[in-house]
Amino acid sequence: MMNSVYWLIILAIFILIEIITLGITTIWFAGGALVAFIISLFYDNPFLEVVLFLVISMSLLCFTRPLVVRYFKHHNTKANQMRVIGKIAMVDSTIDQMNAVGQVILDGKVWSAKSLEGNIVEKGTSVKIQGISGTNLIVSVSKDDSSKPADNSRNL
Repeated sequence: MMNSVYWLIILAIFILIEIITLGITTIWFAGGALVAFIISLFYDNPFLEVVLFLVISMSLLCFTRPLVVRYFKHHNTKANQMRVIGKIAMVDSTIDQMNAVGQVILDGKVWSAKSLEGNIVEKGTSVKIQGISGTNLIVSVSKDDSSKPADNSRNL
């Protein structure tokens, strides 16, 4: 009966660690501790309890964790910044760093823009998004100016 108390303490520790870290690792050991606790209620065999704890914990960790991790990662989405970097946009209003003006159209939306090189970029030029600074897209003139941006017309 004393083993049961130890397995409950171990179970509580693993659950607490999982709550603190959210690493989806120690929860599987909590499952093993739960099985060992149940076995300890019926059999007073510490060797059997430890073996079952290790086998169940490792089985859950190896076979179940990858599925759960894949499920949670599948629902992650890129931040807006990551989605626009590398896309091609069309300059809608001449970009001029000295006068702090310039806009581009990207995916049908107008964005304020600055040139990466600091030069003037004329209206109608294709530019590649290099990054974001505050609310401004940082752009550079697209090397392949013949490439047309996808769906960059204004929705009127």
